[in-house]
Amino acid sequence: MLDIKQVAQQVDDVIANCEARLMPADVAALVARWQARNAAITELESARHEANENARSMKGKLEPEVRAERIVRGRELKQQISELEARAAGLADEVDAGLRALPNMTHPDAPIGKTDEDNLELRRWGTPAAFDFEVRDHVEIGRDLDLIDFESGAAVAGQKFYFLRNEAVLLDLALQRYAVETLMARGFTPTITPDLARPDILEGIGFNPRGEESQVYSVQGHDLALVGTAEITIGGMLAGKILQQAELPIRVAGISHCFRTEAGAGGRESRGLYRVHQFTKVEMFVFCDDAQNEDGSLQSDAYHAELLAIEEELLQGLEIPYRVVDVCTGDLGAPAWRKFDIEAWMPGRGAYGEVTSTSNCTDFQARRLGIRYYPEGGGKTRFAHTLNGTAIALSRTLIALLENHQQADGSITMPKALRAYLPFEKIGPR
Repeated sequence: MLDIKQVAQQVDDVIANCEARLMPADVAALVARWQARNAAITELESARHEANENARSMKGKLEPEVRAERIVRGRELKQQISELEARAAGLADEVDAGLRALPNMTHPDAPIGKTDEDNLELRRWGTPAAFDFEVRDHVEIGRDLDLIDFESGAAVAGQKFYFLRNEAVLLDLALQRYAVETLMARGFTPTITPDLARPDILEGIGFNPRGEESQVYSVQGHDLALVGTAEITIGGMLAGKILQQAELPIRVAGISHCFRTEAGAGGRESRGLYRVHQFTKVEMFVFCDDAQNEDGSLQSDAYHAELLAIEEELLQGLEIPYRVVDVCTGDLGAPAWRKFDIEAWMPGRGAYGEVTSTSNCTDFQARRLGIRYYPEGGGKTRFAHTLNGTAIALSRTLIALLENHQQADGSITMPKALRAYLPFEKIGPR
């Protein structure tokens, strides 16, 4: 959520930002409501002051006519105060709702565009293998090696659910250990989070827990929703808290199941594990201060670069070719100031597919969740900055791992980085 004072001072910039992010809003009307709310508060304070003075004046001896007049005036002021309180509260709610509908501001270097086709490729790592045999996709591999059972998943829970079997189970657990131990070595605290959260926590992070466009599963009869990422629960851990600046940064590695309705998703690109309703993910999350460098750039951008570097290190360890893209304005989503995606090479589709994402959300989420800190030099509390990044999304990482490491005899070799966590160096053939 943006600061309303910033919005009022930069109306044209905020309007341009909303348009670039394909989230148009009536910013001028929002500012007008805020100004009306301020005027109502000023009038309310004046009426309260007059009411207090009027009450004090009746403590002494007064002529009956004067006392009667002041009693009448006191009643008028009481009614006026009640009306002004309701008006100020109503306008405050409208301003809050308007602010929550605005996206975050955007990093000046983020590319302008409408869809993921407008994302800017920054670099590539690794060379896709030139197979001298017919390449299988992960669905065929999972079937042939008895690793993934989509049919039983659909029978039990519906389409886009699945069972992992045999070595795929150990591979899933090995990937979690690989990611978590890599993060622990960099100061992240390993955490297993709840798979459920209250709607206000989802809204604070920037997810829409209700409505037709929601990608969230709500639990009937309970004020809870299944989370789509541990970003929700980790961010919610510090909701309403005031920290000391010396405590920052706080780095958390969260493991959770992730549930997404993926409404409308389909087609070849969504085949198999690429878009599913449930998967496990290791998420990185950072709480830091809002400090700026001398040139006005944000110090939190350095943490953003750190998260991206970790994502690249993990994929390089898995020996998976990939490319890094700078996500365009129209594809950013509301909370992100800037976002980088990593797309892994997926031989089965002959193209790159997104496997990780990392965002700097500046103070957007912290304002909505009330996460603040006391500056070391004293003064008023400030809102923290929050950043998130995917360390390993197990479903899509399995796609890239199985497809890139397939062999002519039908087996799958394991990258060296995982062998310490596995009792085998290859899977199959069967």
